[in-house]
Amino acid sequence: MKPPAFEYVRPDSLEEALAELARGGEDAKPLAGGQSLVPLLNMRLARPTLLVDLNRVAGLDGVSREDGAVRLGATVRQSRMPDLPLVSEALPHVGHVATRNRGTVGGSVAHADPSGELGVCLAALGGTVVVDGPSGRRELAAEVFADGPFSTALRPGELVVETVWPVHQGGCAFEELALRHGDYALTLCAVVATADGVRIGLGSVVERPLVLDAPPDPDEAAEAAAGAADPVATVHATAEYRREATRVLVRRAVARALA
Repeated sequence: MKPPAFEYVRPDSLEEALAELARGGEDAKPLAGGQSLVPLLNMRLARPTLLVDLNRVAGLDGVSREDGAVRLGATVRQSRMPDLPLVSEALPHVGHVATRNRGTVGGSVAHADPSGELGVCLAALGGTVVVDGPSGRRELAAEVFADGPFSTALRPGELVVETVWPVHQGGCAFEELALRHGDYALTLCAVVATADGVRIGLGSVVERPLVLDAPPDPDEAAEAAAGAADPVATVHATAEYRREATRVLVRRAVARALA
């Protein structure tokens, strides 16, 4: 299948892009890497009447460091992400080389897939998502940006323009279980060691990235994560299997992060 007809615009500035999104209203969609949107268009699961291509928008592809964090413009390709702790472990699990060469960091976070690795890592690190729109620019904590599966706190006409990634100085670890490399995860976790224990980000077995604090004990942290997980059965695994896999992965990740 191919998508139904739509209007296509390619603005050069953020102001033009926001104006076009406002013009299209609920029937407008931003397009960056297209690794999630284009398949949805082809299957007609998404039917926008206007696509706003962000690839020429000046300033959305910048990378900078300040105040102990890395700021990534929304259209920075995943393959261009700096070598950050935790992210360097998670990134190879994000699709495949070809999709990472085209897929954008901002697009992945904005897509709010419950099994999206980058959204879970950003939330576990205590990062933020910067959005712009009709009411001006605002910054949201990553752990509340996604408010459900494929749903975000974006208001009408708003656009993700930047993600802010704190540079963690302590131990961290990422673990994921999938049927094949590049497949959607059955469960995944991102663990960051803190002064008081560990901060655990869960994905796939919850409806949106879930972050919880746990004691610095692999077994106790694993039990806390398994209790917080709410997996559903799929054609690939039962809910019980996915919960047990979460317990095993968190135990393993916590041990590595503390080491």
